[in-house]
Amino acid sequence: MDAADSPRAAGGPTPSRWDRLLAKLRGKPLDLHDSSTYHNLSLVPFLAWVGLGADGLSSSSYGPEEAYRTLGSHTYLAIGLALLTGLTVLLISAAYSAIIEEFPHGGGGYVVATKLLGERVGVISGCALLVDYVLTVTVSIAAAGDALFSFLPSHLVQEKLFAQVLVIVLLTALNMRGIKESVVSMIPIFLAFLATHILMIGGGLIVRAPQALHTAVKVGTDFREGLDSLGWSAMALLFIRAYSLGGGTYTGIEAVSNGLPIMREPRVRTAKRTMVYMALSLSLTAAGLFLCYLLWEVQPQEGQTLNAVLLHTLTAGIPGGQAFVILTLITEGALLIVAAQAGFIDGPRVLANMAVDNWVPRRFAALSDRLTAGNGILLMGGSSLLALLYTQGDVRKLVVMYSINVFVTFSLSMFGMARNTFRTRRQRPHYLRRGILFTVACVFCLTILGITVFEKFAEGGWITLAVTLGVVAVCYMIRAHYEATGEKLRHLYEELRAFPLPPAPLKRLAVDPSLPTAVVLVGGYGGLGIHTYLNIFATFPGFFKNVVFLSVGIVDSGEFKGEDSIVRLETRTRETLDKYIDMSERLGVPACARLSTGTDAVHELETLCQQVTRDFAHVSFFAGKVVFADESRFVGLLHNETAFAIQKRLQLQGMAMSILPAKVDG
Repeated sequence: MDAADSPRAAGGPTPSRWDRLLAKLRGKPLDLHDSSTYHNLSLVPFLAWVGLGADGLSSSSYGPEEAYRTLGSHTYLAIGLALLTGLTVLLISAAYSAIIEEFPHGGGGYVVATKLLGERVGVISGCALLVDYVLTVTVSIAAAGDALFSFLPSHLVQEKLFAQVLVIVLLTALNMRGIKESVVSMIPIFLAFLATHILMIGGGLIVRAPQALHTAVKVGTDFREGLDSLGWSAMALLFIRAYSLGGGTYTGIEAVSNGLPIMREPRVRTAKRTMVYMALSLSLTAAGLFLCYLLWEVQPQEGQTLNAVLLHTLTAGIPGGQAFVILTLITEGALLIVAAQAGFIDGPRVLANMAVDNWVPRRFAALSDRLTAGNGILLMGGSSLLALLYTQGDVRKLVVMYSINVFVTFSLSMFGMARNTFRTRRQRPHYLRRGILFTVACVFCLTILGITVFEKFAEGGWITLAVTLGVVAVCYMIRAHYEATGEKLRHLYEELRAFPLPPAPLKRLAVDPSLPTAVVLVGGYGGLGIHTYLNIFATFPGFFKNVVFLSVGIVDSGEFKGEDSIVRLETRTRETLDKYIDMSERLGVPACARLSTGTDAVHELETLCQQVTRDFAHVSFFAGKVVFADESRFVGLLHNETAFAIQKRLQLQGMAMSILPAKVDG
């Protein structure tokens, strides 16, 4: 996190107007040590349904429409689509409920594929998810624009793209404040969508119920005529094609399992209940829309969604009907905006998980002082803007691009779970039922993926595949750099471990605050910290009589996973500092340590340095920095600049700090 992300310590530089504006947008920093902080950030089932389930529910605004349009004049097949779509939603949801049980700390596609199929497959799933969540934001906002502009005058359509860009910018800013704030503010929209769509679908089915028999007879007649003209094979292919191209209907289902870390305890029960809410609401809505399209003989019209056409047909001649049409389309567009939340919630979480595994720059695991993955949120917002501008907000093109990566992840997750279930069948009392569930779900997902890629490869599918493969290639470059650097640092550590240390003194050496003191900023106990310590006494032999080690336990996405995570982090940081103190005392130099925990290392270290300056008479500050022989801009992006940032802060306050290099070739 940048220095501007945190409030300044007393005596530090005065915040600029930009800093103050950012602070107002984000809100006040959250207290990591307050036991209620994690509880207040987590989501109960209803809020999780709003924040994550809205992605699935809103997909009914464009998924069924794409499938119905694909039928062309063979709309009698919509009954089969309604049944199979509802069944598929329930099937995939049941599979992800089982994944939630298997991965209670977060079972998103990246984690599942990595654990069950290996890191090489996991990174493919992770990259597919990243592109997927970018497109989640883009397609949701684009579809919202289509819904809202369906009832506006045609001359305003040219302003649609600008409005969509503005919404993405506003959502990015809102998510920087925190997940719960962004979700709670959208509850009225979610409830309004449910109310209006229950009236639309329920009313449409009830009003046409007396004609159901007539419609059934017509469907039977049309089916026989279609069978005579097409034949069984062609009709089956048409049905499967329409079913597969409606794959956008299922795109939000995984969001619940991937967002499990933000669920209220007990997480598994909360997540499974959220999944039930999503599955029932989505299956009923999607199936209901197919039946309404068929019963009311809805036909596509230029500039309007099928839902808009259905609404106009339903309310024709009814007093206040136009007002209901406008209200329903507004809630539909607004819910699509809420659905974009899944991209801003889960996208940064996938990035953070991949950052912990060194597939993407480690800064994506960092949390802001509002405990949001700010870097990931900004990347999601910026990338979705680029996708929106590239496609000019064309929902049909975006849905194709979006669906492909969703089903790449679905297929890998289902295959991994099926294989793991049969491999561990001896430890599972009901392995056969579970194995069949994942196998059938895998077949469904692979079918949808294969047909979508085949049918839409030239219409945008190739872009998704190319971008995803490009992201995978970049991830491999990043991982290779981190592994090479880590190996060299481990080699340095091994050399320093061979450095002979005398036995520990019988009692602790007393620190004298009146004597010259070296203050060493350290991270984990390893080669860089030991190298920095030894260099101080090699450069200034006999000058420093005390050493103070400073360390900050960084609370990132890999650490902040529960109410007791801060205590565990502080314990590990204290154990690390004890090792440094023991090393220094063995070398005959009295030492002590100070520690802090937080999301911003620079701010926390600045505060610790100020405290040491007040407590010790003569201090000099030191930090180590890995220096590369060929430090390109790419390498610079992969490593933080904490040492230089804290040096600048201290220099502005009149304190001296030296950075001692540890050179690494490459």
